[in-house]
Amino acid sequence: MNLRARPLWIACLAAAAWAAVAGAAANETGISMADNQNPFLAEIMLPFGLPPFDRIRDEHFLPAFAAGIAQQRHEIERIAADDAPPTFANTLVALERSGRLLDQVTRVFNNLNAAHTDERLQEIQKTVAPQLAAHADAIFQHAALFARVRSLHETRHTLALDAESLRLLERYHADFVRAGAGLDAASQARLREINAELATLTAAFGQNVLAETNALAVIVAAAAELDGLTQTEVTAAAAAAAARGLAGQYVLSLQNTTSQPLLKSLRNRALRERIYRAAIARGARDNEHDNRPLILRIAALRAEQARLLGYGNHAAYVLADQTARTVDAVNDMLARLGPAAVANARREAADLQALIHAQGDDFTLAPWDWAFYAEQVRKSRYDIDDALLKPYFELENVRQNGVFYAANRLFGITFHERADLPVYHPDVRVWEVRDADGSPLGLFLGDDWARESKRGGAWMNQYVMQANLLGALPVVGNHLNVPKPPPGEPTLLTLDEVETMFHEFGHALHGLLSNVRYPRLAGTTVPRDFVEFPSQINEMWAFWPEVLANYARHHRTGEPLPQDLLDKVLAAQQFDQGFATSEYVAAAVLDQAWHQLAPQAIPDNVAAFEDGVLADAGMAFAPVPPRYLSTYFSHVFAGKYAAGYYSYIWAEVLDADAVEWFKENGGLTRENGDRLREHVLSRGDSAEAMELYRRFTGREPSLEPLLLRRGLIDNPLGQR
Repeated sequence: MNLRARPLWIACLAAAAWAAVAGAAANETGISMADNQNPFLAEIMLPFGLPPFDRIRDEHFLPAFAAGIAQQRHEIERIAADDAPPTFANTLVALERSGRLLDQVTRVFNNLNAAHTDERLQEIQKTVAPQLAAHADAIFQHAALFARVRSLHETRHTLALDAESLRLLERYHADFVRAGAGLDAASQARLREINAELATLTAAFGQNVLAETNALAVIVAAAAELDGLTQTEVTAAAAAAAARGLAGQYVLSLQNTTSQPLLKSLRNRALRERIYRAAIARGARDNEHDNRPLILRIAALRAEQARLLGYGNHAAYVLADQTARTVDAVNDMLARLGPAAVANARREAADLQALIHAQGDDFTLAPWDWAFYAEQVRKSRYDIDDALLKPYFELENVRQNGVFYAANRLFGITFHERADLPVYHPDVRVWEVRDADGSPLGLFLGDDWARESKRGGAWMNQYVMQANLLGALPVVGNHLNVPKPPPGEPTLLTLDEVETMFHEFGHALHGLLSNVRYPRLAGTTVPRDFVEFPSQINEMWAFWPEVLANYARHHRTGEPLPQDLLDKVLAAQQFDQGFATSEYVAAAVLDQAWHQLAPQAIPDNVAAFEDGVLADAGMAFAPVPPRYLSTYFSHVFAGKYAAGYYSYIWAEVLDADAVEWFKENGGLTRENGDRLREHVLSRGDSAEAMELYRRFTGREPSLEPLLLRRGLIDNPLGQR
């Protein structure tokens, strides 16, 4: 809940241990298990510690949060007050075992609030967010507890610890220091105030974005205005309108980004403009969901927080604990990429403007025109039409014969659907994942379709963290926002949606293949600018010939994607990269700009600040706005990417370099998969991220493969 780095407090709640944990918590809070049917406090055994979604109700969360906080408070006081001298076992291992109930409740709540929320859950979030921030502060600013951790850290090289245990000690010590454990009492008190307020503000920001995304969905009166959409898309828009009580009309829902997918197809320019302006208006209207005051306050509080902790700004504080390490390193990378990307975008824009004029129109290319005309240029240049491609990318076939197939070839793992296990929404499915020898690895949940109760975007969630210390296996989920077709119709994906499925499953693999002792180091608990590496490298397999041939088949006839069409798809991979890179880098630049501010430099106008930042960075190109404007930039103002949105491109440097490694070493082989698993996917945060990368590839990463991929430098060999 709080954006500072800190332990995840043991997501791995094994089913066999749940009853004992819940019973202890119930006793400590006065909640009787006999009288209370709260599933978090009752003895419910499910495989892999899967939450009992069929039993959980909104009213269960507040009592469960109270019980979990009380339980961990008791555990922490017991550790801190131990009369025995601090040892790794009685301090660090004890910390790793604490807070299991609270972590379970928090993980379930956070997922439901993101994937299937309602007004009650949003009210609960407002209540518990500052409580959880205060609880974490009470732990990490606990003087006696920190004294024990500091004592162990000072003598760490005399403790004969194995490498993973030493890493755990170092990470805990850093967590305490970065949370203000070494500050004076007055500074700690102010830090607690800041953290509580930030928890409230970031929760409100995310709720505002969801409310605005639903409220600003575009209502269309006549089907004629939808010229260019497929019949399936028109039918879905009619169904969305009927669900809102607008029978006979059409509702076009908004996606979380600035650019909207339907802009590629709609011929009605006025409607395209309506959709674009609705998208950029989110959180920027004078109403109860106005995010502009929240942005200014969040930026000010983060800047003050960083100063209290000894950093010049919030970005410096964040980056010190990432692989990038410094603000200069990130600024230098963005400065190298941004102007080159905009130069490419300007060349692309000239082609689009020429097409507009060739068709007899004299208007100037605008953001709502880009996707529509770029699609025409792409069709003309490469003879590719999304409408021709989508029938070959049916969702379930992509998953089974693409995503799962590649994972099986690389790691030997298999997937077995479990229709007997409870889920939180009828659209969710569950698979048991087994290793090559048939032993269980964990559970995978798939939640594919968009709905109004679900936040935008795509993400991976960990319900249960792997930890050998607790005998716990992982439970992970992928959450997408693919438009749900009318009943009886197949779910046909765009190329972008196919890549997203592979991307998010890379995160899932990072969680499922984790094999560490301590939950603090498990799975995706790695630096933010490394966590995207496993997901981005998994995108490679979407277009790997052997994998593509296995899943790209017509959903009705079973015919494979024609080779000539495949060749065109591969040839077009650098198309529109000026736009794609520019919109991304612009958003990353905005993120850094907000979080590199000193406390006294917070502006008073969000839009004016954005305009100035983009102009100064050479990124002010009107037809290509940032992928996110600040008022709906949930990654950084409601999520965990504050000063970290650059992570995607930073990790793509590793990804592009690693793709070259795979090509050099035989591609899709079990040997290569096992090497990736051994050195990266199984290791979590048990070693420095870049050291893991070097162990995997045997070399330092190079920037050139990324620049080639993005079309930012010439490729004299003509290689893709």
